[in-house]
Amino acid sequence: MLSVPKADRMTSPAPRSSHPDVARKTLCRSPFLSIKFFVFCHGLLQLSQLLVSGYLKSSISTIERRYGLSSQTSGLLASFNEVGNTLLIVFVSYLGSRVHRPRLIGCGALLVSLAGFLMALPHFVTGPYEFDRSVASTFSNSTDLCQPQRGAGANLSQASCAPHASRENHEVLLLMFVAQALLGIGGVPIQPFGISYIDDFASERNSPLYLGILFSLTVIGPGVAFMLGSAMLRFYVDIDKVSAAEVQLTNKDPRWVGAWWLGFLVAASLVALSALPYFFFPREMPKEVVRGKDRDCRKKQDMLSQLRPRSQHTESLSLLEFIRRFPVVLLRNLRHPVYLLVVLAQVNISAMVAGLATFMGKFLERQFSLTASLANMIIGAVNIPGAMVGIVVGGAILKRFQMSLRQCSALCVLGMLLCLLTAFPLLFLGCPTQKVAGVTYWDSSGFGHHMLECNAQCRCPETGFNPICGSNGVEYTSPCSAGCSSVHMHSDGSILNYTRCSCIVGPGPAGFARPGTCGTGCSHLFVPFVVLSCLAGILASTSHTPSFMLILRSIQPEDKSFAVGIQFMLLRVLAWMPGPVLYGSAIDTTCMLWERRCERRAACRYYDNTLFRQRYLGLQFFFEVGAFLCFVAVYVILRKQERQASQAEETKAEPEKEKLAGKSMKSPESKV
Repeated sequence: MLSVPKADRMTSPAPRSSHPDVARKTLCRSPFLSIKFFVFCHGLLQLSQLLVSGYLKSSISTIERRYGLSSQTSGLLASFNEVGNTLLIVFVSYLGSRVHRPRLIGCGALLVSLAGFLMALPHFVTGPYEFDRSVASTFSNSTDLCQPQRGAGANLSQASCAPHASRENHEVLLLMFVAQALLGIGGVPIQPFGISYIDDFASERNSPLYLGILFSLTVIGPGVAFMLGSAMLRFYVDIDKVSAAEVQLTNKDPRWVGAWWLGFLVAASLVALSALPYFFFPREMPKEVVRGKDRDCRKKQDMLSQLRPRSQHTESLSLLEFIRRFPVVLLRNLRHPVYLLVVLAQVNISAMVAGLATFMGKFLERQFSLTASLANMIIGAVNIPGAMVGIVVGGAILKRFQMSLRQCSALCVLGMLLCLLTAFPLLFLGCPTQKVAGVTYWDSSGFGHHMLECNAQCRCPETGFNPICGSNGVEYTSPCSAGCSSVHMHSDGSILNYTRCSCIVGPGPAGFARPGTCGTGCSHLFVPFVVLSCLAGILASTSHTPSFMLILRSIQPEDKSFAVGIQFMLLRVLAWMPGPVLYGSAIDTTCMLWERRCERRAACRYYDNTLFRQRYLGLQFFFEVGAFLCFVAVYVILRKQERQASQAEETKAEPEKEKLAGKSMKSPESKV
């Protein structure tokens, strides 16, 4: 009975052989058998994936304002995608060639796309954004002007505090955390499997070029994400729910919330489109052959029959054996001083980058009174390209001088030392906190936290927030708190100014105030700050490539793939996960006035700018010092190893010199 199926299998290819030209043409025309097309698709997918993950950082301060989140909570949200990624990264190292890599990449990309859509979902399941306003509108007939005849009345924030409001806030947070977890899980197979697939089937000549393109996109991607954030946050958050005529805010108003959700829809759609081609790539593809202009497709067809199972030595390990072997390799590498110190240095740098990338936009907004859109544009167009330049320069120096391990460590030490010298002045380049009545400023009449004589009759809501800038240079949290009882309007309905303000006295027209914040008033320091921070980023990034070379050259060859996996796992656990939370907690300690929603603390309204700068940039300086000291220790160890190696060579060479000297002493005697 077994002979019949065999005969059938032997005769089955006959119909195909009658049309060899058709088969060859199909093979030639199929882009899914071209590694170049795979590189193109993978570059597009990596860029789209980074748009989803990087876009959250560009809109983090806007999401805080919209849903009343503290910086600690938003930092935890930003780092939560690393949880799913860390839990599964070990299994990715094991699976390797055991799975259909392109299809698994496609499934992961669809999961990333789903995460992007989930991140935007809170906008559609919650009501319109409500803010305190001075003029009655279609949304509410309440005002925050001084109205002695009204009762203690609640403003919009209090009126909206229904029983479902607290539950709604928890649902929003739950959705976002689930989306971040899915984003981390979906991103697990994309880069490792893509890199290994390209390395397996690209020619040895083109493989470095293809991988270099992908690595460059990992640096460009966050920059594009911040530029996307800059564009989306120019639109009002409820652009799909209200008309432009009903929006009384401008993007310079501290109550402004941009369309943070719109960028997630754009990025998630791009990821979904980028995922489709991966379901048509084969598990194994013909090895790329580069022979000048000779591109005969018959050679590709012949190679299809010559494909062999890959990585037989890894496939021989069972999952249990792999898991048992992993801790052994982990301990062996962690005992290696150079490997451990370089990884710790990278942990310091990565923790610094994680915190800076998450909250740099918020820092620029608060320190220099920038809009969220402009802050994102600066980060995307200046800081991130600067980091990319530093990585390229470090790699070019490494290639040009063919550096040894000790020289690589010296380059890292020099880069971090110059970075420290450049970053230190940033601690003093910033703006003082603006004068806010009852928060940071108390005049001679004793204006304090509680309503006193100038606005006692107004009965202002405690949670009202509609900042105005008085003619005396003092900022007030609302027109009511300044005692303003009238408002002048433009012809288009926008507010021109507030008048008859009983709390505003001093130079200029008494009782006058304009809408909006007074600002920090030190815009002249903004350009020096951006230049120095960009230069510090370039100098710190020069250590990126040399530090990786220190890891790859200092460990045993058979442990290389394990060591790199361990390195990225430690970076996630020790840097990318706790970094944003640590920065967010430090920022929260500098808050001077918290928003209250439903008797709970929400987003911060005013920070102590000096403390904000000192603690935010102080953490950056702390991590830079840590990386510098680790690289110094690596340099000392490698220098000591070189000296020991040279001494060992000298001791080996001494007996030979003695033999040669003995022969030279004997030769004259023999002649005599």
